[in-house]
Amino acid sequence: MSVLGIRIEPLATSVSFPKDSLCVALADGREIVVPLEWFPTLRDATDQQRQEWRLIGGGIGIHWESIDEDISVESILAIQ
Repeated sequence: MSVLGIRIEPLATSVSFPKDSLCVALADGREIVVPLEWFPTLRDATDQQRQEWRLIGGGIGIHWESIDEDISVESILAIQ
């Protein structure tokens, strides 16, 4: 059995903030959990501001209007 080199773009479906972390649920069933420390603007935002997110580009990114922050799913996956 061979695997084709098909690239599937990771798309976010929801965002949450469990204990000092950013958690992004993806359409393929994965969840990405990273420390808020990696995103100082989100870390320093209020809980209310963090909850005011919306998906952009069909899920390729997340936007927070009140703190002028955009984060792409690919950038979260690329951080090591």
